[in-house]
Amino acid sequence: MTDMEIVLASRNKKKIAELEALLRELCKDIRVLSLDDIGYEGDIEEDGKTFEENALIKASVPAAMGYIGVADDSGLCVEALDGAPGVYSARYSEEGSDEANNRKLLSALEGTDNRKAKFVCTVACAVPDRLGLACPADGAAGAFAADRAKTAVKAFTVRGECAGTITKAPDGNGGFGYDPLFLSEECGKTFACLTPEEKARVGHRGRAMRAFAEKLSLIK
Repeated sequence: MTDMEIVLASRNKKKIAELEALLRELCKDIRVLSLDDIGYEGDIEEDGKTFEENALIKASVPAAMGYIGVADDSGLCVEALDGAPGVYSARYSEEGSDEANNRKLLSALEGTDNRKAKFVCTVACAVPDRLGLACPADGAAGAFAADRAKTAVKAFTVRGECAGTITKAPDGNGGFGYDPLFLSEECGKTFACLTPEEKARVGHRGRAMRAFAEKLSLIK
């Protein structure tokens, strides 16, 4: 399908830029809109229990307005912390800033030898039935998104992961979030030291977006 319009349901400007760059590289014939472009001014409450649920909650907002909604939910899962901060990664600390979240993580791991972790990214797509498009839908995802959107939708999710360890001090000036603390198992550098191209190749978001692009190509 050419000239497909999709709406990225996020207000994180760095995340939007990263996702949009990946999408434009993988899917040439699409137009990427933001929540502001479609006139949505509210906040989206991410009260899901999993990355998949939170991604579907966000994607269902544009779907409720008649657009193809696309959203990701991503986070850091640390083995020694039983998977925390997980879905609460962005609001792990009381302050909620990247710096405060990183300080809290380092404090939580102080004196811990096991510093294994993984980044997880789930991308969700919700397609309103009113658009009349065929979609590689997942029944459970569609039912969850339809409940949130209050309209009939087809939906699916994909997931990308990458393994690494948490360093004992920040390293690098790039990226965002926990990137200065996440040492990539594959690259041997923190995500904050990677170029955007390197991060897209080995990162959880790049892997999820490549899987998403394959499914997006089946929407007709």
